[in-house]
Amino acid sequence: MRLPLRGNPVLLLLWLLGASAPSLVSSITVSTPAELHASRGDTVALSCTFTSTSRPTSKMTVDWSYRPQSGGPPQTFFHFSSKAFPPLDGQFAGRIRWQGSPARGDGSISLLNATLHDNGTYTCSVRNPPDVHGSPTSHSVLTVTPKMPSIRFSDVAVLLAFVLLPSGVITLILIGRMFCPKKQHNQSKAYRSPIEVTEGEEYGVYQPAPQTKRSTCCELYLLDSDDEVESYMVKKQPPVDEGYAESQC
Repeated sequence: MRLPLRGNPVLLLLWLLGASAPSLVSSITVSTPAELHASRGDTVALSCTFTSTSRPTSKMTVDWSYRPQSGGPPQTFFHFSSKAFPPLDGQFAGRIRWQGSPARGDGSISLLNATLHDNGTYTCSVRNPPDVHGSPTSHSVLTVTPKMPSIRFSDVAVLLAFVLLPSGVITLILIGRMFCPKKQHNQSKAYRSPIEVTEGEEYGVYQPAPQTKRSTCCELYLLDSDDEVESYMVKKQPPVDEGYAESQC
């Protein structure tokens, strides 16, 4: 049997181009974020999108694998083929949720309750036959850090009640005393305590004379002589002022 292409170089060239055309256009591209950052206890969205020249079918598959930060071979922990197959044991058991939609070119998952042991590289691989060429895999490096402590409202209320409010009250009192000194001085003049010392008394301007005991006639009579009487009168008799009345027997 004679082939129709034999002896016809033009038809032979067109046949070769047609045979190689599917391999040139049938490709798939997968994209993921290069880096992801989260705090311990957060829910991490492991995003994975893909573009394919063929419409996704039931033969399309999505696989997620993990390689620890310390190194080692990657281990597949999630598989999708018509439905999701989350891990039943191991490090990610009960913490993986399927968030993808193959019809929209989405093969994302979410990691619940992230821990410091989840640090490492996550790889998303998508297969959609007959698209077998291109870049069917992509990698994301996840870094989980300890969560920073947050100030609660109760802590702020305690701080205001026991620190800021007393300080504010004391400040207002001090300011009031600084701006009202004259008023306090006038009030001190209006009312004088019995034990208060006046300005004149403080500097010795006026001091009341000490009370002396008046001499009686009997004491004068008991003196032996006139000299003794005169000496006694000098020692005992207070200074004579106008209107001072001498003692009478």
